[in-house]
Amino acid sequence: MAKPVAITDESFEQDVEKSATPVLVDFWAEWCGPCKMIAPVLEQIAEEKGDTLKIAKLDVDSNMTRAQSFGVTGIPTMILFKDGKPVERIVGFLPKPQLLRRLEPHLN
Repeated sequence: MAKPVAITDESFEQDVEKSATPVLVDFWAEWCGPCKMIAPVLEQIAEEKGDTLKIAKLDVDSNMTRAQSFGVTGIPTMILFKDGKPVERIVGFLPKPQLLRRLEPHLN
């Protein structure tokens, strides 16, 4: 059963850019209300899509470098990476059906 994994600026290249599986990176922070709302949705998606999608969580308070390099100015921002490149960007909370609708075209 897949779960979201915590990543850091240092592990980003290995965990995201070199991943053979598409990776949805959730740029979040502990104090962010909408981030807390999306967390259980991402856990459900990780369980259901674990064979075709990896969910990674990057805390922007302790990992600002990657957030800045991808122009993340509001959270939650979720960026889907496929073959190491960003292919979809979702800003703010989305209910699970709408979130899946945005992600599924990019999954094998």
